[in-house]
Amino acid sequence: MHRVVALVRPGQSTFELACAAQVFGIERPELPARYAFGVCTEDPGPVATRAGYDMLVTDGLDALDRADTVVVPGWLPHMEPPSPAVARALRRAHSHGARLVSICSGAFALAHAGLLDGRAATTHWALTDELAARFPHVQVDPDVLYVDHGDVATSAGAGAGLDLCVHLVRSDQGARYAAHIARTMVMPPHREGGQLQYSAPPHPAQIDGTLAPLLEWITERLGEPVTVETLAAHVGVSTRTLARRFADQLGTSPGQWLLARRIATARDLLESSDLPLDAIARRVGLSSATNLRRRFLDALGTTPGAYRRAFRADSR
Repeated sequence: MHRVVALVRPGQSTFELACAAQVFGIERPELPARYAFGVCTEDPGPVATRAGYDMLVTDGLDALDRADTVVVPGWLPHMEPPSPAVARALRRAHSHGARLVSICSGAFALAHAGLLDGRAATTHWALTDELAARFPHVQVDPDVLYVDHGDVATSAGAGAGLDLCVHLVRSDQGARYAAHIARTMVMPPHREGGQLQYSAPPHPAQIDGTLAPLLEWITERLGEPVTVETLAAHVGVSTRTLARRFADQLGTSPGQWLLARRIATARDLLESSDLPLDAIARRVGLSSATNLRRRFLDALGTTPGAYRRAFRADSR
């Protein structure tokens, strides 16, 4: 029996905890029981949640010493480091051979404990920049749904916690066992792509500085053969000057920004319309369905068809 223990704290996110509990803690009569699930906290007793109720947690940090997998299901507020006792308990569990797993902001707790130094890791897309800035020895990957090193694993936002937990079951028990658990939760055994497909695309109104009018002008003409030379001519500067302004204000090149806008608009059309791929490609200036597929896959790690199936299904 593989023992999974979730470490919770006051202000606990109930969904992140439920991700681990649903995968590892639910008895399924049609499957042999392979996991025992428990919860612990630094100070046993009532633990407040962000859902407006308290939960009673009776096990303390010594439960981590008996765990085969330790899950940190979010860490809020993420700016607050774990206490020395919690950090020691996490490091001790890891040194004893436990697998350490974080969901969403839980990566900050592992990073504070030094367990992510020199490793690739991820967290929610809105927090990846801060994780990278605060922990320069961590190789933060802002796109992936999860990163698994075997002994340490991190996931992106809350929903990606389910992806990671099912992946861990697949690694532990095989694809068929994991697929059955996924079916009982009405979710795919494996989700395509990374988390960038779920992040909010930037809008020109959010951009500060003199490029804003140009960005609005571009957005209205995505279906036209707009080039970097066209953009430079429109604002009356050289392509080199335009590139410098884009780098200064947006941290990217004109061509990269234009492609990102085309992809963002294609995403919106895939979600909101039944237009065929060729029509969407022409409307966003990518010329053909083949080019759209290639650009979409490069940018988001999934295909337009898979993206449409996922989001159209969500909206019905």
